[in-house]
Amino acid sequence: MSSFLSIDLVRSLLILILVYLAYIDLRTFRLPNVITFPMIAFGLVFNYFTNWGFTNFSNSLIGAILGYIFLWGLNFLYRLAKKQNGIGMGDAKLFSALGAWLGASALPEILLLASIGGLLGGVIWLRFQKQSIYSAFPFGPFLAFAGIIELLWPRILQTWFLNNPI
Repeated sequence: MSSFLSIDLVRSLLILILVYLAYIDLRTFRLPNVITFPMIAFGLVFNYFTNWGFTNFSNSLIGAILGYIFLWGLNFLYRLAKKQNGIGMGDAKLFSALGAWLGASALPEILLLASIGGLLGGVIWLRFQKQSIYSAFPFGPFLAFAGIIELLWPRILQTWFLNNPI
């Protein structure tokens, strides 16, 4: 099996898993550890053992650590201010998994895309569900689809902004 075909197979499987996680989160507001933990491990192993990984191993390891710590820290600060959780730890594990697969350098773009999508999609979700603006909505689908965008079109925002200055 050629490496070109293999990398496409890995991308396809990763996209299917991300779509499945988005579906689960939309339905249950949960991202199961039974899927997110192996995603982190397989992302690290994939980038360590294959020479056609999406990033080098050190970037992958740093991405997994920073992905979790960043969203955990954000939730910690929100909890200090509001006395309630602002983001689920399943989202932090998913962000960690995306960091493990795509590297630390992909995390800012994934978070920006997910945040923009979450802002727009969250308002639509809350209106569709007939809930107030203070109600919770799942953020995992936005992280998953931002991860898919980054997987298929790496650094698309950076490229677009550098080629089209404001």
